[in-house]
Amino acid sequence: MAAAFSEDRAEPARRAGELRARALELADIELHAYEPLLEALRLPGDDPARADRVRDARDAASQSPLEIARVGAELAELAAELTRAGNPNLSGDATTAALLASAAAQAGAGLVAVNLTEGAVVDEANELARRAVGARERALS
Repeated sequence: MAAAFSEDRAEPARRAGELRARALELADIELHAYEPLLEALRLPGDDPARADRVRDARDAASQSPLEIARVGAELAELAAELTRAGNPNLSGDATTAALLASAAAQAGAGLVAVNLTEGAVVDEANELARRAVGARERALS
């Protein structure tokens, strides 16, 4: 809403709409992203394919939360900018958007860390969470 009523509203509103649509897609994807990992973990410990299947399933299960972190970080930054440059009557809406988007980015990064524990993808997720927290802080200041 805050993006739709900003002075230069076409681009922020368009991008906010794209991010909203992607977040909804990711919510559906995330509902089932962990199922292949659970199936792999149920394989007998002596199954020669188990280690590879668990590793591949962990990697795959991390993709949707990583994308959630990306969307959340970008949306938090967009919302933080709107708290400063958008319609002042809607700064509360922009602040709320920054808070919620930051929470989504942090949650996504946390799920990545649970699935993978370390590595470049975890580092990227953590950086996205840091960006989102920074945007949240800017929105609140």
